[in-house]
Amino acid sequence: MGENKAVYITPEGLQKLKAELDELVNVRRVALAQRLSAAIKQGDLSENADYITAKEEQGFLEGRIRELELAVRNAVVIEEPIDTNGRATLGSHVTVVEEGYDDEETYHIVGPLEADPTKGKISNESPLGEALMGRVVGDKVVIQAPVGTIEFRIVDIA
Repeated sequence: MGENKAVYITPEGLQKLKAELDELVNVRRVALAQRLSAAIKQGDLSENADYITAKEEQGFLEGRIRELELAVRNAVVIEEPIDTNGRATLGSHVTVVEEGYDDEETYHIVGPLEADPTKGKISNESPLGEALMGRVVGDKVVIQAPVGTIEFRIVDIA
């Protein structure tokens, strides 16, 4: 994630990021500092497994904190779809039907940090999300998936 790259996110997604950041900074970082302090008091650090493990965890923790701080700083909140001309865009709920099937599937187009296909949230940078962007009801989109080419027809955009 670049220093100034916009991070598109829903209000709920931003709240989750802030909650995770708060947990990491005010709970996990403090607990880890206490573990490190206790490990240092044990003596010889070169063969101290508790110290080595805690230092590794500290690296991962600080990396995640930096990532979250950057995401929150660069957050562009998507309250409603950016484009209201009937075109699919960030924040849109797009209902599609896969060619050859009758079942409709609805996807919420969100930014990459918030994507969770199991909950119907797809990234605008994913193959399907990218294909849907800017499209209107009735359009067909074709994506390349690991199983081959898949064609979808857009039946609704909200």
